[in-house]
Formats: sequence, C-alpha cells, structure tokens
Amino acid sequence: MSNNVIGEHSRVTLHFALKLDDGSEIDSNFEGEPATFIVGDGNLLPGFEQSLFGLQAGDEAEIEIPPEAGFGQRNPSNIQKVKKGHFSPDMELEVGLVVSFDNGDGELPGVIREIGEDDVEVDFNHPLAGQTVFFHVKILEVASVN
Repeated sequence: MSNNVIGEHSRVTLHFALKLDDGSEIDSNFEGEPATFIVGDGNLLPGFEQSLFGLQAGDEAEIEIPPEAGFGQRNPSNIQKVKKGHFSPDMELEVGLVVSFDNGDGELPGVIREIGEDDVEVDFNHPLAGQTVFFHVKILEVASVN
C-alpha cells in the first residue's frame, strides 16, 4: 500500500456507492470488484475526481456532490418535441421509456415524457441532473502515474 495522496496524475483503486438525498442507492461496487481509474482519464466527472483530492489509501469518505459538480442542473431546452415519424413503427412508445437517438456524434439517450397526437416529448437531461448525489468512497490504493 502506498501513502500517495490523490491529485492530478493519480491512479486510484476504490470502492464506491452513489446515493440520492432520500438514501436510495443508484450504483455501488462495494459487493464486487473495485474500480480503478486515472485522474483526468474521463471515467469520472471532474467534480467527482476533485472531491477525492487529498484522500489516500485506507481513507473512507461520504462526499456530497451538488448538481453543478455532478450531473448538472436540469435544462428546459433539453426537453424537445420529436415527430412520431422519427420512431420505428414497431416501437411501443410509453412514458418513461428510454430511447437512444443518433445525434451525429454518437448515441444520445432520452426519456419519453409525453406522447401526443403527432409529437413525442423527450427529455434529454441526464436522469440525475438537478440532484445532489452522495458519493461514498473507500480508497484502496493510490499510485502516481507520470
């Protein structure tokens, strides 16, 4: 075990759990294999990475991540009307269904909010946008990467 402190260019191995205000768990790997990432590699949002700075192997922390540092605020302009004709005719449209759209740069998921006569209202905000998330971490290993 090293006594390196997490900062830029750290390789971090950890167990984590993500929870909402109400205590419901969104994701966790405490029961499985730990996750390893390198600070800045894009596997974690920058706000989550920065919340780990200063921690070292053996540390356990419960970190509150506000929307601005996590999944962002909800953006009303990310709710759009899509013509029914854009959906596959054999697709069973229902409220709450997550549909993937090709936005030219890859896949963009959206959640169907409302189904009208000709249009379908789709919310392209991240499902956790606007929410404070609690990031419970147990740091297992920290190594310096040059």
